[in-house]
Amino acid sequence: MNLLSILLQASTGGGSGFSGIIMIVAIIAIFYFFMIRPQQKRQKEIQKSREAMKLGDRVITSGGLYGRVKEINDKNMLIEISDGVKVLIDKASVFASPEDAQQK
Repeated sequence: MNLLSILLQASTGGGSGFSGIIMIVAIIAIFYFFMIRPQQKRQKEIQKSREAMKLGDRVITSGGLYGRVKEINDKNMLIEISDGVKVLIDKASVFASPEDAQQK
């Protein structure tokens, strides 16, 4: 039985329409607590780690480039990916490097 048939049976079954509303509210609550809320917590943790970044930290970009932070501005970072090769990256696409996180 799939979810749609369960909902249809609950709303058209012998019970009142109130039981159907309770079922829908329960499903929304389940989605919130198992999907939406954990995602919001992860986003807050990522934002905190971005704000805590300082010069010299190892980072990885969303494109897969590893490098060290050389300069931090309000909306972007200057990252050195190799000796003398610097790239300007948006802050939203930068994450703490997994190797750096293991060392802390």
